[in-house]
Amino acid sequence: MKSFKLKSVVTLCMAVMMVLLAACGNTANPPAADSGNKDAPAPTAAANKGPVKVVWWHSMSGELGKAIDKLVSDYNASQKNVVVEAVFQGTYDESLNKMKASMDSKSGPALIQVFEIGSRFMIDSKAITPMQKFIDQEKYDLSPLEENILNYYKIDGKLNAMPFNTSNPILYYNKDMFKAAGLDPEKPPATYEEVAKAAKALTKDGKTGAAFAIYGWFMEQFFANQGADLLNNGNGRSGLATESLVNSDAGVKTLAWWKQMVDDKTASNLGRKTDDTKKAFLAGQVAMTLDSTGSLRGIVDGAQGKFQVGTGFLPKPGDAKDGGVIVGGASLYILNNRSDEEQKAAWDFIKFLAEPKQQAYWHVNTGYFPITKKAYDEQTVKDNLVKYPQLKTAVDQLHSTKANTATQGAVMGVFPEARQLTEGAIEEVLNGKKQPKEALDAAAKEISGKLGTYNKTVK
Repeated sequence: MKSFKLKSVVTLCMAVMMVLLAACGNTANPPAADSGNKDAPAPTAAANKGPVKVVWWHSMSGELGKAIDKLVSDYNASQKNVVVEAVFQGTYDESLNKMKASMDSKSGPALIQVFEIGSRFMIDSKAITPMQKFIDQEKYDLSPLEENILNYYKIDGKLNAMPFNTSNPILYYNKDMFKAAGLDPEKPPATYEEVAKAAKALTKDGKTGAAFAIYGWFMEQFFANQGADLLNNGNGRSGLATESLVNSDAGVKTLAWWKQMVDDKTASNLGRKTDDTKKAFLAGQVAMTLDSTGSLRGIVDGAQGKFQVGTGFLPKPGDAKDGGVIVGGASLYILNNRSDEEQKAAWDFIKFLAEPKQQAYWHVNTGYFPITKKAYDEQTVKDNLVKYPQLKTAVDQLHSTKANTATQGAVMGVFPEARQLTEGAIEEVLNGKKQPKEALDAAAKEISGKLGTYNKTVK
């Protein structure tokens, strides 16, 4: 009888222990969050039995790639819930083509860096989760970021991508040659007319006053600096662009000015590569050139011991309307064919990149603008401005830009092709094959035709 009672007590205790253990097990391993719950909290390592992996495709090689690797390493070390893997995918075009090929599968990344002229395609592709969704969900404050940089990536007031590497073009000039020509080395020419006048004074002893690469980006910037749209429908922002305006007065005036200097032999035509004009400038063969702010450190360092480099705003006609420069470079997109956890993890990484400390590091080590205003308060940035005072020109030019559709920049799905057609027209004019209006009319017609074809695919 006692033996029976003892066995009953033991059995009862074991049953109670099993119930308690089961309850504890359920507490330690809650059900996975519903991936369809858009308001679910950011993923944690525990919930996913390990960190969430975010694959980031980018197009930064060399020293820029090393800077990216450092940012990724710092982020991965800063927390345990997400691991970012940065993968170089070649040029912007190559990376975008690889993304297109991966869209019907899940072999692509969660995060991708896309050049600014790919913006319209990325929106029309329906392959992205707009950045605005994450911003709205957590009421993320955009006010610390540079408004004139954000503006490019906004359509209808909504941000589709987060700016990452940002630049704009400035005038570079040889201060020593300015002095020798009797020009004020501290007063760079600001208008087309002043550039042409300075170029004449600087052209002597086998050296030429200026050389600008035949680069479509420069023509786009010249339009923005005159407050002129490159496309109809608000530069393609109030609706899909259907017509190129490259043959408008802004384009004709710019190309006529450029051609006149080449005809006068006060400006050299060195072709389409900015590397060629940069080399000529650093060799002291030309006194003025245009290049990206991203090239500033390399240009200043390359001229070290040879001559002093001055910088000025991008020139514009003396009677131009309010305008400014458009940001160049690239931004980051989150792809919507990845899980909610991956997308939220990518957003967390993007927020990390936007912080002042990371932006300061990126700016100092690459020459690209910080997208965060407070980055300029970082000591490393202050020290860098002392070393490269020419950077102040680029910052001032960005901040003085008037916000309008012209300076927001044009958006179209055939931008790479349009840029090549524009470069072809410039080349024909500078080589004396066509007059400015004739060449730009032909380019505008062809670009408009390509816009029509593209728009049909979107509809």
